[in-house]
Amino acid sequence: MDVDFTPEDIAFREEVRSFIEENYPKHLGSLDRGDMTKEDLLAWHKILHTKGWVAPSWPAEFGGTDWTVTQRYIFNEESARHGTIPPMPFGVQMLGPVIYTFGNQEQKDWVLPGILSGKDWWCQGYSEPGAGSDLAALKTKAVLEDDEYVVNGHKIWTTLAQHADWMFCLVRTTSGEKRQDGISFLLIDMKTPGITVRPIITIDGGHEVNEVFLEDVRVPARNLVGEQDKGWTIAKFLLGNERSGIAGVARSKKAIDRLREIARGELENGGPLLSTADFSRKIAELEVDLTALEYTELRTLAAESQGQGPGPESSILKIKGTEIQQRITELTMEAVGNYAAPWVPQLDVGDNYLAIGPEQSHGVSQTYFNTRKTSIYGGSNEIQRNIIAKMVLGL
Repeated sequence: MDVDFTPEDIAFREEVRSFIEENYPKHLGSLDRGDMTKEDLLAWHKILHTKGWVAPSWPAEFGGTDWTVTQRYIFNEESARHGTIPPMPFGVQMLGPVIYTFGNQEQKDWVLPGILSGKDWWCQGYSEPGAGSDLAALKTKAVLEDDEYVVNGHKIWTTLAQHADWMFCLVRTTSGEKRQDGISFLLIDMKTPGITVRPIITIDGGHEVNEVFLEDVRVPARNLVGEQDKGWTIAKFLLGNERSGIAGVARSKKAIDRLREIARGELENGGPLLSTADFSRKIAELEVDLTALEYTELRTLAAESQGQGPGPESSILKIKGTEIQQRITELTMEAVGNYAAPWVPQLDVGDNYLAIGPEQSHGVSQTYFNTRKTSIYGGSNEIQRNIIAKMVLGL
């Protein structure tokens, strides 16, 4: 695989770098992710939409950029380097490809523009109590009455549902011997009567995930994507795109750079942590693994550019990507040492938390705890290993 940049690629990198530096909202850099409003989270999305860069992986006919694999790689690298807030993945990365692949023309006409512009914020109605990685065990039921589905059920871990205008939802429309049969894919307006969103407050005190209760929620039958009872194929397609994105190679490279900066600080004995053989070895091992993952991601992007959707390799990206993210946060905790817990809830005064230690310690423990979930969502890493064993190794 040729990884050398052409003069055109170098010029494109400069264009992307200049655009980000000149247009990225400066106020976002001073905010913690947990403090951001819906408007903050959409600010960069809307600027990218105006530029025509909000959905690089989409076909140009649906509003994508028609960039080469190398250009998409460069854009991700520069976005990570500048610490930009990526567009919310639920619309751009997950639902959009589903709609232009499986949706009818009416659905393409109303769903895709709303995703691109940021007018419609989507959340994902997949996991349920008792049906997380074992997604086929879902029990949320939809019964067709005339031209509407009546939906009853309970979704959980629904990320940022408190902001969502719409939810793409897996529901059971038929019960059969094989659990994967009888599942359908519905688009549900979150303003519909019968929907209740209840927050789940995580260990860091943040409100990122929610429970969603659906009680006699009436959904127009035209909001069914694909065929009734054939939603499992769509669900797997969407998860393939989600898992590829979870790898987060470019942002892990940025996080390792920050880890190196922290580790160059002075220890109490006067020597930089990075100079110790044990810690420098851990970082070197991380970088080797991340480089291998990066090449796997590039091969996946190259296959996509030739019309091949994400296959079992998305499970490899998901496993290694999330393991690397967790190892980075573990080493960052180690580097910060006893300053790894700078937030003291008992001394919370309004929005002002007592920060202990150097500025670089701020948020380290919260990030560490939040990153524990990455090996679970999108299908747990144990499930991904089963997929690899079956689809790649033939076991």
